[in-house]
Amino acid sequence: MSSPTLFMLLLGCKPPGRHIEQHDIFFGIADSMKDLVPEIKAYWPEPDKIHIDAWREVNRVDDYQIKIIQRIEKEKVIQSQSTRLFFINLGGYQENRFEEQHYILLSAKQTREEAIQESMDSLFFQNNHFPGANSHIDDKYGIDVDDVYEIEEMLLPVQKVRYIIQIVPAIDLEKDRIHLGYFKLASL
Repeated sequence: MSSPTLFMLLLGCKPPGRHIEQHDIFFGIADSMKDLVPEIKAYWPEPDKIHIDAWREVNRVDDYQIKIIQRIEKEKVIQSQSTRLFFINLGGYQENRFEEQHYILLSAKQTREEAIQESMDSLFFQNNHFPGANSHIDDKYGIDVDDVYEIEEMLLPVQKVRYIIQIVPAIDLEKDRIHLGYFKLASL
C-alpha cells in the first residue's frame, strides 16, 4: 500500500448556460488520483462533464518536502512546524488581450504575508500590468492577488479530519512533474 499524497488538480467543465469552459483548483489527499474521483464528483456541481486539464503530485515546494501524515500525529507536527503551505492565484492584465492572465504559485512560508510578498517578486507579477488596469490590491501595479489560501483550508472536510500536511526542510529534491492535457475521470 502506498502512502497518501497531496494532489493538485486543475478541473475543467463547461456548465449549462456558460459559453466558455470554467476551471477551478482542487487539492486532495489519496493513495492515487483514481481514489479521488468520488470526492472530485462531490466537489463539482456538474460531475458528469468534469475533466482534469492539469495535475501534479505535490512533493516539493521551495526547499521543502511535502509529506502527508495521519491527523493522529498532529500534536508532534504542530509543535515542530512553523512553515505552512500556501496556494496563490495571481491575476494580471496585458494590453489588447481580452482576458485576465493567471499564474498559480505554491509557497512554503511561515505567514500569508511572506507568501504574498514572494508572489509579488515573481516575473508574472512584474510583467502583467500596465497603467490604468484595475487592481484589487494596488492600482500602481495593475495586478491582483485573486486568491491566497493555506492549502489545508482548501481540503475537503473528510480529508481535514484524517490528514495533516507536514512540511520538512530538504535539499536536492526533484521538481514536481506537471502533467498537462485533457484527462477524463473515467480514464483514471
